[in-house]
Amino acid sequence: MKWIKNSLLLTLFCAFVSNLPAADLPTEKILTLDAAKQVAAAAEAEAKRRAATVVIVVVDDGGHVLLLERLDDTQVASVEVGIGKARTAAIFRRPSKEFEDQVRNGRVAALALPGATPLQGGIPIVVDGKVLGAIGVSGNTPQEDEDIAKAGAAAIAKTSLPPGGVQ
Repeated sequence: MKWIKNSLLLTLFCAFVSNLPAADLPTEKILTLDAAKQVAAAAEAEAKRRAATVVIVVVDDGGHVLLLERLDDTQVASVEVGIGKARTAAIFRRPSKEFEDQVRNGRVAALALPGATPLQGGIPIVVDGKVLGAIGVSGNTPQEDEDIAKAGAAAIAKTSLPPGGVQ
């Protein structure tokens, strides 16, 4: 008899809980590996068109590396610089060039910002007004690095999302 009572209570409890509204958790778009590959492929195509030897880095919105490519004959030092440019654009939500401009204009305090690499060539990857990550390019002139990064970042805007893009 006791087990019937317990079973009935459990059934009533489950019925009550199942009728509660689900928690209203936000959904967030993220940069997937497939999307990072699309960004890098577009940047690589632009780099090859220019015969540029560069490192291409794609990071998530926290500045963590999703993908890194070092094109043939690119200087090794560009690996860390490319990571820094991408991370800067992601975590500060703006092109890394803005920090270079601040330093050039006399605001040397920008050099002390934790995680900032004040060098042109890091571009945020923006979808629906939200920064999902960034691309950093290093190896050639600052303007070429930025132009190649912009070509990569623009690749997301040209795709139909999600399949193969962000989630």
